[in-house]
Amino acid sequence: MSDRRDEEQAGSRRARRAAKAAGAAGAAFGVRRLFRRRRGAAAAGGTPEPEGPRVPVAEHPGETAFVSRHRDPLGERRASRRIAVLLLLSAASGIGLLVLYALGGQTQLEGTLIALTLGAMGFALILWGKHLFPHEVVTEPREPHESEVGEQRIAEDLIQQTESDVTRRRFLTRLLIGAAGAFGLALVFPIRSLGPSPGDVLFHTAWRRGKRLLDDTGQPVRLDTLPVDGVVTVFPEGHMGDSNSQAILVRVDRDQLALPSGREGWAPDGNVCYSKLCTHAGCPVGLYLATYHQLQCPCHQSAFNVLKGASVVFGPATRPLPQLPIDVDDRGFLVARGDFTAPVGPGFWNRGDGP
Repeated sequence: MSDRRDEEQAGSRRARRAAKAAGAAGAAFGVRRLFRRRRGAAAAGGTPEPEGPRVPVAEHPGETAFVSRHRDPLGERRASRRIAVLLLLSAASGIGLLVLYALGGQTQLEGTLIALTLGAMGFALILWGKHLFPHEVVTEPREPHESEVGEQRIAEDLIQQTESDVTRRRFLTRLLIGAAGAFGLALVFPIRSLGPSPGDVLFHTAWRRGKRLLDDTGQPVRLDTLPVDGVVTVFPEGHMGDSNSQAILVRVDRDQLALPSGREGWAPDGNVCYSKLCTHAGCPVGLYLATYHQLQCPCHQSAFNVLKGASVVFGPATRPLPQLPIDVDDRGFLVARGDFTAPVGPGFWNRGDGP
């Protein structure tokens, strides 16, 4: 009996020693954890944020997960400063682009400022999404009983942090709006490079009824000025050098003319006049091949038959040269009956007569 009692007392002493060792280890672990938390808080310049108990949260039906509420305020502050610097850089680059363009512009600098504006804004948005947006949405079941003290402290800390987050994010949002606004204003100036609205000026030239045809020296052209197969560039009286109104006058054998119906009286004594602007790309049609009765464009070799209303016989042009109806006044000078039969030059979006 005494041996059994001695064994039981020895076992009890061993159990007490094991419990003391476990308690000491647990206390040491707790102190070590507390020391680490306080050291981290001291490095952050504030007090440690209480984690509180881990709360079971239902992320998916039938599953239970524990979500830690610990945050990194120091990391968020650092990210906020970086975002603010990037947005300020973006806004400054946008304003610089605006000023540079207003002063006349410089291609390389404009490209650099555009890259800085968009690049800084893009990196700011990346940092914003990575460090300031919550990475998960957490919902907790609402319990009927009162919250514990630890949970109340967690809620108070979350409210305070949310207030600071709202202030910080409102500031960063304003910076983002400012950067985008500066870049938007810079984009307004290139619109001025498009020039004024053309209105209907592309549909009309300076030719009017009764205006005499003047050669490139300013002398009026008479009915018999040109010999057969002769050619000369003409302008409307009072509009010498008007590029849209320039025309080319060719004299051919009137018996060979085969103009479209309704134009029989537009070529007195074989003098026929067409716009000098090629209907392909707007180059001046200045070459006349008398053997073939063709006006040719030197840029892309489009050819037009002057006997048949300057219809296209070769090349990329798709429309004939607009014809200028002409007549002879009582003094023998060639005069216009009106404007060209169609808008001159290459096609544009709303001329309505083909490509």
